Amino acid sequence: MGNWLFREAKKAIFLARMAQPVLHKTTIRNAQAALPPAQATPAIAEKVKLRSFQDELDSIGTN
Repeated sequence: MGNWLFREAKKAIFLARMAQPVLHKTTIRNAQAALPPAQATPAIAEKVKLRSFQDELDSIGTN
């Protein structure tokens, strides 16, 4: 998985996961913005992982 956009989305998800509660809204918004460009990749494995990232963002956003 050497896709640069995928790596950026993964990093954004990590930051959203680790953010202090006061920063959740901003980090979640940044991660949500990073996902669509990364989903343009043709790699099936990356698309599957990106879907799991979206699910994780949804769960972080509801906490």
